[in-house]
Amino acid sequence: MTFRQFAFNNVLRNKRTYAAYFLSSTFSVLVFFIYAIFAFHPSLSSINANVSMGLHVAEGIIYVFSFLFVLISMSAFLKSRKKEFGLMVMLGMTNGQLRKMVFLENVFIGFFATISGMGLGIVFGKIILLAAENILDLEETLPFYWPIQALLLTFIAFLLLFIIISFSTVSILKGNKLVDLIKGSSAPKKEPKASVALSIIAVLLLAIGYAGALIARNMEVVVVMIPVIIVVIIGTYFLFTQLSVYTINRLRKGKSLFWKKTNMVLFSDLAYRMKDNARTFFFVAIVSTVAFSAIGSLVGFRSMMTTAAVEESPFAFTYINEGNVKGEEHIRLIKEELADIPYKEASVKIKGINFKETNYPMFVVSETDYNKLVEIEEPGFKKVDIQQNEAIPIQYHSSLGMTPDWERGKINLEEDNIVLDQNERILSNLFPPYHDYFVVDDALFDKLQQVEIQQEYSAFYIKDWKETVEAGKSLVQKIGKFGDAYQFHSLAFDWNEVNQGYGAILFVGLFIGAVFFVAAGSFLYFRLYADLEDEKRKFSAIGKLGLTDKELSKILSVQLALLFFVPIIVAVIHGAVALTALQHMFNFSLVKESALVLGSFSVIQIVYFFFIRANYIRKIKRSI
Repeated sequence: MTFRQFAFNNVLRNKRTYAAYFLSSTFSVLVFFIYAIFAFHPSLSSINANVSMGLHVAEGIIYVFSFLFVLISMSAFLKSRKKEFGLMVMLGMTNGQLRKMVFLENVFIGFFATISGMGLGIVFGKIILLAAENILDLEETLPFYWPIQALLLTFIAFLLLFIIISFSTVSILKGNKLVDLIKGSSAPKKEPKASVALSIIAVLLLAIGYAGALIARNMEVVVVMIPVIIVVIIGTYFLFTQLSVYTINRLRKGKSLFWKKTNMVLFSDLAYRMKDNARTFFFVAIVSTVAFSAIGSLVGFRSMMTTAAVEESPFAFTYINEGNVKGEEHIRLIKEELADIPYKEASVKIKGINFKETNYPMFVVSETDYNKLVEIEEPGFKKVDIQQNEAIPIQYHSSLGMTPDWERGKINLEEDNIVLDQNERILSNLFPPYHDYFVVDDALFDKLQQVEIQQEYSAFYIKDWKETVEAGKSLVQKIGKFGDAYQFHSLAFDWNEVNQGYGAILFVGLFIGAVFFVAAGSFLYFRLYADLEDEKRKFSAIGKLGLTDKELSKILSVQLALLFFVPIIVAVIHGAVALTALQHMFNFSLVKESALVLGSFSVIQIVYFFFIRANYIRKIKRSI
């Protein structure tokens, strides 16, 4: 048997240890390859160039993260096999041969994981392309093609990654003495201790970070973002390395709790496991927080933009004419497109005149014309009844809380020194956004002659406006959205554009979040199974003292739940605070979106826990 065959057979003999690592590596390759399939798809660039660019960026993020993920996982595996390596050295294997064996093992696993990931990508490629068509809401299809570029990029990138990982992991074995390898994980551990000062600092840092994120409003959120992230990351590290151990040690000192039933067995080992796994838990918490925050933000942005498009545009179609000679023809085209669709129409005149308080024209509309718009909009605003010397400002009502301030008082027109009272205002989206409008008496409106801008504003109200997407697309092609002295807007067309654009971004974000989340769960899985042999020996010894199956299941379930859910609960809290800060930034409620994202991940994690728990307890019981 050659040395290469020996290394290959060694992987097969340790397939339980390497199975999770192999599957996770395969998943990383699969996701990277899927992104590459989309990024190099010949039809995608012509449909939406931003998606292709986003996918290439996502590939880079996944590649960097995959490197860290595989490196840390392999370090844990090698440490769990120290005793095996010690026996090999005792039987005559040199340190050079040991490092060569580990190198070859990693290359074998990396090669087959890369081939498996690409193979799965080819098999499920068409299904994933069809799913993307629905998620991106694309009109054109994404036909299956042979992704030669994607295959070459993935194979070269991950083969290089696994070779680098193999060289890196070999260095872990350097400097280990034979006695240390033989003892392996059975070497006696020091009593886990925690600093009271650092535990208090952990609480203070998290409290300061949370307070900063929750108190900030509007653009203050951007200012405090980086300091808050740094403070929370440091606080989270001390939470797992110091505060968790300190809390367990304090609980152990409580005799009423420690000596109750099987709590002595539970707490005696829990502090050691929390200390040993502190860095893993910290990494899982941060990675999960990134996944929660990223996906929650993307879902929130999509909801925010689509909601804003609907709430801030009550009319299905609007057309503003500032003297374009084709204005009447454009209105005719709109009516022809809506021939089979019931609609209500209103056309009003708008004048842009100079106010003494401003250096730019302000838009004025007559009372009658304003009431005409009110009549066609459902459920509708209230009509106005204006006195001769009165003006009612119509302020754009932003669903994102960006409505400007208003003060009652008098306004002065440059024309004939006219002074008008403004005693009330109306928040309305009946007019085009981002301008101030004033409703005045009909007689005064007709009297105004010093007009800087003259507009005719036509609005079309359609109750089922979502059914006008095709009509909107057709009219945008015929008329255009902006032209010489005119503007045309289609609510359904704009809404569809926002949905498609953010759907593409969400598609990219969901895959990145999925990679992060699977990696986080896999880290916990690796750590639990790395200690499996020690756990078998420990509970086998305790079982001889009379520990029942029911008590064993209870101890393991509680211990696994604490180790499994503590970092996830911390991540959920971090993610909830981050999404709340985002909500404060835009003054837009993201409660529904936050609950959906955090709840979905929590349910997945619970299902994952019960699966791991059942397998873990079965393996422990089998050894007793």
